[in-house]
Amino acid sequence: MVNTTFIYGGFLALLGIVGYVAAPAESRSLTALIPTFLGIPVLAAAFAGRNEGWRKHAMHVAVVLGLLGLLAALSRLVPALASGDPIGLAAISLALLAIASAVYVGLGVRSFIEARRQRTAA
Repeated sequence: MVNTTFIYGGFLALLGIVGYVAAPAESRSLTALIPTFLGIPVLAAAFAGRNEGWRKHAMHVAVVLGLLGLLAALSRLVPALASGDPIGLAAISLALLAIASAVYVGLGVRSFIEARRQRTAA
């Protein structure tokens, strides 16, 4: 799960930077960097998870951050899509954030369940 967390955190950091740079200069906003602001603590949790003693807590923190990212993205994406406005760069960034976060949270929950099964079997 630590490697998956590195990939997820790196993707979020890159998504925010690319979204910010790709936006037209006159409409750039720091809100485009929100995925980066979420990706940095996820990457920190991944680094902490390399330590065996901290792994369980670090991965739980990372999955909670992923869940918050999913909820935040959906809370902005659903109204934007429902409004009928043309889909722009912000909506694409939000959709990518939501999809990546949903996949990550799903993988994290599956990993937690498997770890618990292995502990009870031992």
